[in-house]
Amino acid sequence: MSQSRATRVLVIGYVWPEPRSSAASGHVMQILETFLKAGWDITFSSPAGPGEHKADLQAMGIRECAIELNNSSFDRFVSELAPDIVLFDQFMMEEQFGWRVEKHCPDAVRVLETSDLQSLRHARHQRLKDRLKASDDQDDFSSLFAPALAQEFALMADTDLARREIAALFRCDLNLMISEVEIQLLLEHFSLPASALHWCPLMLDPPSADFVPFEDRAHFLSIGNFRHAPNWDAVLWMKNAVWPLIRQQLPGAQLHIYGAYTPPKATALHNAAQGFHIMNWAEDALQVMSAARICLAPLRFGAGIKGKIVDAMLCGTPNVTTPVGAEAMAGDMPWPGAIAENAQGLADAAVRLYQDQSLWQQAQSAGVEVLNGRYRQDVHGPALINRLQHCREHLTEQRQANFMGGMLRHHQHKSTQYMSQWIEEKNRNNA
Repeated sequence: MSQSRATRVLVIGYVWPEPRSSAASGHVMQILETFLKAGWDITFSSPAGPGEHKADLQAMGIRECAIELNNSSFDRFVSELAPDIVLFDQFMMEEQFGWRVEKHCPDAVRVLETSDLQSLRHARHQRLKDRLKASDDQDDFSSLFAPALAQEFALMADTDLARREIAALFRCDLNLMISEVEIQLLLEHFSLPASALHWCPLMLDPPSADFVPFEDRAHFLSIGNFRHAPNWDAVLWMKNAVWPLIRQQLPGAQLHIYGAYTPPKATALHNAAQGFHIMNWAEDALQVMSAARICLAPLRFGAGIKGKIVDAMLCGTPNVTTPVGAEAMAGDMPWPGAIAENAQGLADAAVRLYQDQSLWQQAQSAGVEVLNGRYRQDVHGPALINRLQHCREHLTEQRQANFMGGMLRHHQHKSTQYMSQWIEEKNRNNA
């Protein structure tokens, strides 16, 4: 493998990254920064239009290039770029462009960045919907949380989304997984080869020890992109069940809810008399998090790991969440706050942390330990570069060992290729 030039990386994004709007975009930015530190040459492309809070990649030294779906112009683009590594951000981009990359750049390492297993998240959402329809108890969801992995597999296995997503994972040479739980699920129940999986959590610098003190903080905070279904569901549960129980114990308490792309249905929930404040988008999420005393994250479904909880730890803000919110976040380390499975448990824990300075400080210290033990950029960044370099050096052997991936590429690429060419010809005739 020649080292006479910088490694060329093409990133194909489902959207243009907005690190201040979602944890998924923040993770993509951390990966891009890791590549830049390695001296790699990066081009970021996407078929999506730029969002309101798009990061300025060009200012970082990353080329930006718009691409089109179902258009052979991508073939010329990728052939001329001749990347060494192609990173697909979300499996839909692998479905759309993977066959074109393999056809025109067969020696490029194909990498999938998942952020979370979408099929797991969607299956858990459906389980919640079924639970809500089947029971009058809208506050206790202990039956939903932390089931055995075999149950999660059974929940996902018959869905078209899982078939598509798992097939994309098999087709790629390496998959960046943010959650160890999801790695275990893929290994034990979907039989992905270990050589195709790499644990790549959020990658952060060590937190500052200069936190805003307990006595200078006030109010509860919740934050998250309103377009993300788990966040919206959490807002509704807080409004209808959790927050009224907190206000019973703390009548003057306020909850400030921040999120990008606030829809009218969220704005309509604002009620100052109840202390329930919809605050729209936060210009500086860490600033508002640092001013709050408690972060609430009552997630009833989801996957991956939770950026809002990592942000809370970075700001020294204890959090109160569910087992889904805490999944794969802290390993065997003490939780930096409290975990509960029902509305009353969440409310009681939140009030206790809000009032007990000693307990609050213990949770804050636990957050620092979790960050230093699991999310250091200076550990995971070099590990990612080393894994990608190893994959490049052993690409032939790795592909030979992944027969399932080769078989899926053969069949999927043919069907996708013909469908894409049909759509392109149809568009040309309609022009």
